[in-house]
Amino acid sequence: MKISVLEADLKSRAKVAFALDDAAVASFALAAPPPHIKADASIAWPIAGSKLLKKPPLKIAEELKTALGGAVEAEVVPPGFVNVKFTPAFLFGALKDLEKPGSLRRPEYAGEKINLEFVSANPTGPMHLASGRGATLGDSLARIWKELGAEVATEFYVNNVGRQVEKLGLSLKARFEGKEPPEDGYQGDYLKGLAAALPPEAEEWTDTQFSAHAVTEMLQLHRADMLAFGVEFDRWFLESELHQAGGPASALATLKEKGMVYEKEGAVWFGAASELESDDKDRVLVKADGRNTYFLNDIAYHLNKFSRGFNRLIDIWGADHHGYVPRMEAAVKALGSGAFKVIIHQQVSLLRGKEVVKMSKRAGDFISLKELVDDVGADACRFFFASRGPNTHLNFDVELAKKKSNENPVYYVQYVHARICSIFDNAAAKGVDPAAGFDEAKAAINPEERALMLKLLWLEKTLSDCARDNSPHHLTTYLTELAASFHSFYDQHKVLDPENKEVTAFRLFLLRSVKGVIAKGLGLLGVSAPERM
Repeated sequence: MKISVLEADLKSRAKVAFALDDAAVASFALAAPPPHIKADASIAWPIAGSKLLKKPPLKIAEELKTALGGAVEAEVVPPGFVNVKFTPAFLFGALKDLEKPGSLRRPEYAGEKINLEFVSANPTGPMHLASGRGATLGDSLARIWKELGAEVATEFYVNNVGRQVEKLGLSLKARFEGKEPPEDGYQGDYLKGLAAALPPEAEEWTDTQFSAHAVTEMLQLHRADMLAFGVEFDRWFLESELHQAGGPASALATLKEKGMVYEKEGAVWFGAASELESDDKDRVLVKADGRNTYFLNDIAYHLNKFSRGFNRLIDIWGADHHGYVPRMEAAVKALGSGAFKVIIHQQVSLLRGKEVVKMSKRAGDFISLKELVDDVGADACRFFFASRGPNTHLNFDVELAKKKSNENPVYYVQYVHARICSIFDNAAAKGVDPAAGFDEAKAAINPEERALMLKLLWLEKTLSDCARDNSPHHLTTYLTELAASFHSFYDQHKVLDPENKEVTAFRLFLLRSVKGVIAKGLGLLGVSAPERM
């Protein structure tokens, strides 16, 4: 039995004992207690429920303990906690469950069809560090949601239409002709390389051909960068596809049907301020000269996503798009087709020693994602990018990421996996069967072994926390803590003891679980689990 199943059983007992509905026990949960509390789990619900039940939390906790019966060993602690201790049978059963395929699936994610769009960098230059952070966030969340049981499709939206693409083409044309790009164009040296590789017939190209060629080349670089970063999108959606299918016109018609559009001064407006709370003012959809705004095109794109059967849309945007969120929320709410969430991630500062490197994409003075991956490796990049919540600014310490020592958090976690692999190799060399059984009822679990077992059990809750908070940083923290628990155990106890086959078998079973969870956790972050280091 895993923790979520036990939690559901205890919640049901509380619901019956206090004659409550589902909403009243919604906050009922088993949580890992702080280190100084000598318990396996803690229930804080009596404190939250005191107002509803009009009783002191301590009184509710006592009644809850009685209601739980023999399901767990429980103790009431002021001001109203119920601390729980798991039986050895539960611990062994939970670890065995972890080895089963699909063991981390949660019922609340069944039926979820999520479209997760991330990175979506304009094809006007090489990918930068913020793209790496967005890629890590999106790809990790996609893996986690899939593990929890959701159906997830990942998508990269390519803005291959519009003024920025025109500027890119003009900048490439200028480089080809040996001139400087326009002041509002793209100055980066990457265009010099593209220009040098152009065929002689480019002399006859139109501005549109220069733009199309530049976008094609940039997209090839973006695809290669993402592949090297361990990210494979289910779809690269071109904005031109949207226009060819008449998407913007269809979206405008839908908004008109819902009475959300009006005309003023020759332009067509979306009436968000008068009808919805998300945005604070009305927005132009079609300009007076008849050209669509990016806003209308983006509404059309999200309508297209809903038309493909998704019931939940999640976009991951950089911090510079923060102001765009309210109007998109208002528009999607007007469409009324399903849930919509924007996750904003903050910028990345690259540290070289104590110096912060300044970066400007248009000026071409920046460190590309490819350069960073080539320098420190994709594993370190992804673990470091995932180590902070999206709302937190990230300082990326290059020197730390390159260290082959326990100071480097990704090395610290990966080493545990490699260390356990070597233990199993050593067992085989000594003729010890790593799959040998043992008598669980007679196993004397010491404190370090118990700490390891408990930490393994909280993987399921950790993934749920990642999904709830839209951030994989809970998982990097969990893996680091699991690695610390392993080192604490391994420093004090011998695993392979020929004189005691029962203890050896138990500890190999335990380490097999640790190895599996480390590999699983790293895999969900898109990080490798090496067998040798």
